[in-house]
Order: sequence, then structure tokens, then C-alpha cells
Amino acid sequence: MSGAEEGDLVARVEGAAGIIRLNRPKAINAVTLEMFRDIDKALDRFEADPAVAVIVLEGAGERGLCAGGDIRTLWESSKVNGDLGKILWREEYILNARIKKFPKPYVAFMDGIVMGGGVGLSAHASHRIVTDRTKLAMPEVGLGFFPDVGGTYLLSRSPGEIGTYFGLTGQTMNGPDAVHAKFADGVVQAAKWPELREALTKARPGATAADVSKLISGFATGETAGPVAAKEPLIDALFGFDRMEDIFAALKRDGSEFALATLKTLNEKSPRGMVVTLKLLRLARAASNLEECLVREYRAALEVFRSDDFREGVRAAVIDKDRNPTWSPPRIEDVTPQMLAPYLAEIGADELKFN
Repeated sequence: MSGAEEGDLVARVEGAAGIIRLNRPKAINAVTLEMFRDIDKALDRFEADPAVAVIVLEGAGERGLCAGGDIRTLWESSKVNGDLGKILWREEYILNARIKKFPKPYVAFMDGIVMGGGVGLSAHASHRIVTDRTKLAMPEVGLGFFPDVGGTYLLSRSPGEIGTYFGLTGQTMNGPDAVHAKFADGVVQAAKWPELREALTKARPGATAADVSKLISGFATGETAGPVAAKEPLIDALFGFDRMEDIFAALKRDGSEFALATLKTLNEKSPRGMVVTLKLLRLARAASNLEECLVREYRAALEVFRSDDFREGVRAAVIDKDRNPTWSPPRIEDVTPQMLAPYLAEIGADELKFN
């Protein structure tokens, strides 16, 4: 059956597995509001069906699980002062929290590109499989945004300052580094996926998380650290600060090839986005659960949606593709506490609430 006939989301039962397939391969399965709603409905159905032992999330096509949310549509709404951000992020974040607490084993196949909203659908799963082709990233700071969908929760739980590094630079993790950063549980060669997927569809009714873990471990390579993990002592020394100015100063002082390359990367990002991100990451370290971080991210996201930096970041990266955003303000030093405050402020009736 062709993708056009099946729609943007395929949800069906195959044997003992409730399959959720993101089905926009030409857009690397970028997720829309309707797709989030369809995933939620599919989870309702699979949760209630005793024949479904395990959920499997996968992406159509060869390029990846999901390149993120449908940024262009959000940009268009932001330009006209619309309310798509408020609606989409509320439903998306509530879905992220639901995935984290889902009562049946939920297996996410994180092959190829996994970014932004795709991380939200997969990295909160009970069983997270990456591959030899995985390219996982939270690149939102380059859009005048911050790592949302529970990204601040995940990054703040990575070892040392690895999460601070990935959150601020937007750099890509390979499969083993995603395991090291606690975004995934195991590496399985992409070529082995059809066999593992087949085994998952034959899981026995009432299969436990431990049963599914045992099944997956039979296919896993055992790799747990990639190239970034090897630099962890240096990253810890350079990113162990609570102010962006201090991180920049440490990178300049260090002067190594890695530090200078990192400095160049950070200089391309939104200064306001970096300050907001670092603050949210530090607050997330003290959070007792994912929901607490999502509430804070929702407040900040609504403020981002109103900001020139978001519109400018998306314009430069996605619309005009000139890769030359004009950030406001243009320098880290110019981001004042007064500018930061609205991103952290309570929002009354609009606060994110979970069922």
C-alpha cells in the first residue's frame, strides 16, 4: 500500500505488536498536530487491547525516524500571531509524558535522523533502540528555541556536562553516544531490525518490560560510548558553569582544537536561545520528574513563539535557507535577566496540565 493511501500516520496491530509508523518519508517523517492526535488515539486503542503486548514506533523510508516537528507551519502561525504553538506544544508535551508512563512496553526504533519532536516520541520510551545509522540531535538553539519535548529533562540526566554540551551546540550523537547520554538503551545494527521487529510481533500476551529487554539484548552490539563520550573530561571542564559568559570564557581559555570548533558552533546560535537553554537545563537537574520539566518548557515555548529570534532562526534555516540569521540581541553579554524572566514566568490559566 502506498504512503498516500495510508495517510501520514499508520497505526495497526501486527501479531502481538501495536505498530505506530510515522509515514511522511519525503519530509523525514516530520510530525504535525494531526499526527500527534492520531498517535494518542492509537495508544488509547493499543492500551485497551489485551492482544497487544508491545508498542513499536518506527519511521517510513530510509532516512530516519523523524526530523522533528513541522516547523514551517509553526513559523507561519507565529508570523500572524496565531495560536498553533499553544495548541500543538500542549498536546505534544502531554503525549510525551504519556509515553514515559505508558503501561505496556514501548519500543522506539531510532534509526537514521532523530531530532526534536522525534526525540520526544522515542527517547521517553521504555525501550529505545539506536542503530549504526542513528543521527540524533536537539538542534533547537539554532532556531532561537531550546531543547523541548522533555529535552531539558533528558539532557540534564546525561552524565557530567555531556547534556549541556549537546543541548547548547545542537551537535549530533551517533548510536553509542546516544546510549552514553541516556537517550537510548542499546545499539542494534539496522540490518538486524526486520528480524527483531518480527520477534517483537510474536511477544507473548502480557510480556513484561524485562521480557522485551531480554529479547532486544539478543540483537544488541553492546556498544555504550561514542566519540563524544571520549571527550567527557574536557567537556565537563568547559561546560560546568551556570552562565553562558563563563562557558565562552572557558572555551577561549582552553584554546584546543575542540574548544575553538565548539566556540565557532556556539557563535552561530541564538544568544537568547543559549541563555534560556542553560537556565532550563540547570533547573531540570533539580526536577523530580519529566512533567515538572515539561511544564517549564511549555512556559518558555510560548514566549519563544512570540519572539523575533524564533521567526528569524526558522527563516534562516528552513524558509530562505541562507544560514545567516540576525539574532536579537546579537551577543551573549546583551541578554539581560529582564529578557530571561518571561521565559520562566508562570502563565496562569494557560499552564500545562496532565490528566
